[in-house]
Amino acid sequence: MFAVDFEILIAALLLFAGILSSKLSPRLGLPMLVIFLLVGMLAGEAGIGGIQFDDAQTAHALGTLALAVILFDGGLQTSLSAIKLAWKPASLLSTVGVAVTAGITGIAASYILGIPPLVGLLLGAIVGSTDAAAVFSILRSAGIHIKPRLKSTLEIESASNDPMAIFLVVGLLQLITNQMKLGADLALLFAKQMGIGAVTGLFIGWVAIKMINRIQLIAAGLYPVLVAVCGALAFGISASLGGSGFLSTFIAGVIIGNSRFVFQQATFLFMDGLAWLSQIAMFVMLGLLVNPPLLLEVWAEGLVIAIILVFVARPLAVAPLLALTGFNRREISLVSWVGLRGSVPIILAIFPLLFGIEEAGLVFNVVFFVVLLSATVQGSTLPWAAKKLKLTQAPPASPVKKLEVPSLGGVNADIVEIVLSERSRVCDFTLAALPLPIGVNIAMIVRNSEVLPPEKNTVMQAGDHLFITLEPQLRSYLDALFAAKDEMVKDRIQGSACFKGETSLSALARFFDAPFSTDKAETAADYLTRKLKVIASGALVEQAGTSLSVSAHEGSTVTVVRYAPD
Repeated sequence: MFAVDFEILIAALLLFAGILSSKLSPRLGLPMLVIFLLVGMLAGEAGIGGIQFDDAQTAHALGTLALAVILFDGGLQTSLSAIKLAWKPASLLSTVGVAVTAGITGIAASYILGIPPLVGLLLGAIVGSTDAAAVFSILRSAGIHIKPRLKSTLEIESASNDPMAIFLVVGLLQLITNQMKLGADLALLFAKQMGIGAVTGLFIGWVAIKMINRIQLIAAGLYPVLVAVCGALAFGISASLGGSGFLSTFIAGVIIGNSRFVFQQATFLFMDGLAWLSQIAMFVMLGLLVNPPLLLEVWAEGLVIAIILVFVARPLAVAPLLALTGFNRREISLVSWVGLRGSVPIILAIFPLLFGIEEAGLVFNVVFFVVLLSATVQGSTLPWAAKKLKLTQAPPASPVKKLEVPSLGGVNADIVEIVLSERSRVCDFTLAALPLPIGVNIAMIVRNSEVLPPEKNTVMQAGDHLFITLEPQLRSYLDALFAAKDEMVKDRIQGSACFKGETSLSALARFFDAPFSTDKAETAADYLTRKLKVIASGALVEQAGTSLSVSAHEGSTVTVVRYAPD
């Protein structure tokens, strides 16, 4: 057997153990990163596996690659609507918040550990970024949902604060090793990291979409690989030019993920699997790298630093920033508690080892202990905290899952699957009573494993699986139509939509919160005929800021109307 054969076997066994151990996460209430770290620690030289691994260079290289994949996938999954909803608080938290957290924690660490102030600040910068991806894996497995703005803030902060933490760590390391002076050099490094990273990410994302939609590859399986390569290009080009590769690959992911391209769903599934593989491999490897007995030597100092980080530094950094952006006390409390540390601090803790800092071993062990404690305690209590603060809300009434049919290629249409719950507002209504926009068609209904033809008199029931085709721009109307009975949906609807003239005003009012009476049986066509003196295309009637106009007519008979909320 060649040496590489044995290494492949060991890697496969470790990954296999990591995947199976993920089943323990919801049962124990722990983030999966903790489970994966424990697998690595058990397999390490101080555990039952006895595997020796102390190669900091290899750990840094593999960790950087894994983080790039995870951040790129995070960008693909981040919607522009979420960014618009939470970019102000998230950007403050990911920059000023990280710096304040690092400063307070670093000063405390310097005093507690008896190390130089710059090294203390270095430790603070290393633990300055959060890992909300692990947080929301717990919330989802526990069936907990929080407000969209709060959720978006946490997710975008976690995805965008890594570049700031990396900048602080690299800058402090160069100050400690006298490779750079405080002031102009540090400011220039910040401008290069953020500026080059952002511009490169935007450019690669734009080029990638243009190329993917035009190039004709010989196999469909190459398109997801091409997208992954574009993410790697964004990272590599930016880092080579002196920018932040992590910021660049995240931005490129956002640009690509919010654009339409061929084999989109297949690409998302491919990248999701690749991100999971990267996450498991990275945490298991980091678990192998640490020597558990050394953690016991710093447990007391690590415990005090973790307490200061969680109960002092994070709240002091978060509270004033979120208060400025309109969050209430309960929301600020939850964001403060969701300062969950994850993969980035452990990867960054390898940097001092690479730079040959005298206190590098101490810093690594303290950081690992702090991350393990933070992830375990905060991660396991997050569902309880969200419920205690009364920030949870009911899950979506009708979960929507987008499907993909590869043979359709670049057709401008989506196929989605919707599962109705008892809270859905369409339950107990017939298909004929639903105001379906033109361009939205129910193709099939599955009830109790039986396929039902979509007929006008078919009554919608909880548990029904609906398969629907629609034009992409009508997605907000679909979401509103199948929302919960007690939800207000008018503000969620984007753009206008056309309806058949026979659509009743009461249906528009009931399902889209249109400003009409739900009691009247008048159709939209009859309403326009009654209100307008002359029937002509484009003629409209406004009511309470909402417009209803003639889209098509045959003589004096209105056949299609256009509805546009304010």
